[in-house]
Amino acid sequence: MIKVIVTGALGRMGSAIIRLVVEQTDMELVSAVERKDHPGIGSDIGLLLGLRKEIGIPLLGDLEVSIDKGDVIIEFIEPRVTLHHLSIVSSHKKRMVIGTTGFTPKQLEGIKKISEDTPIVLSPNMSMGTNLMFKLVKEAALILNGYDIEIIEAHHHHKKDSPSGTADRLAHILATALNRSLDEVGVYGRKGFVGERKREEIGILSVRAGDIVGEHTVLFGGDGERLEITHRVTSRNCFAKGAIQAARFISDASPGLYDMGDVLGIR
Repeated sequence: MIKVIVTGALGRMGSAIIRLVVEQTDMELVSAVERKDHPGIGSDIGLLLGLRKEIGIPLLGDLEVSIDKGDVIIEFIEPRVTLHHLSIVSSHKKRMVIGTTGFTPKQLEGIKKISEDTPIVLSPNMSMGTNLMFKLVKEAALILNGYDIEIIEAHHHHKKDSPSGTADRLAHILATALNRSLDEVGVYGRKGFVGERKREEIGILSVRAGDIVGEHTVLFGGDGERLEITHRVTSRNCFAKGAIQAARFISDASPGLYDMGDVLGIR
């Protein structure tokens, strides 16, 4: 039985993950964690999530209190909090699934260093469809070399980071496949008299509106045609299901930094 702790338990992703964890026959929810000043602290997580019954798990305000109960910690929060929680996970020799986005390059280097002793799955997007998209856009870029490439992503108006972690991952995959430096060719939105589009540009455009869960399109534009590869999310359950798969994978994995390609066997 895999013993799971979910942080950010009452957030959009945390609540979706908890609902799935309690349905699994090979997993047990042993703790749910939120920020210390949350008004629900101390209440049963089952009642807080409207599960219509108590499940015997009180909402806690500190991961340190329950860390020894769990095997795998699943977290979708924000970089600063995730890095703090990761230090706790590492010091207690536990395992972690991270869906948090918006890390700086320096922060990612820190995570990579910690993974030398701690098994970690880190992915900006845990849906199966998106991770297949990562593979497809790489193949398309190699075949359609010379086509203009634009990435368009759309999310709800509550999203704090831009571009999305998924769009950033797509941009890096495309740049690497084409032997380009994203720092040199990435164009994040356009305004004013910017001149003609440079052939090597990779455009990344962000939309924030309403309750859009998540949409990503990679557009390859050539003379007389264009190819668009699009992934649309209609429910966060696809991310939650991916997190469950990642928790199973990391529960017996060796120390290292893994992504959903490793979890799903998509390369």
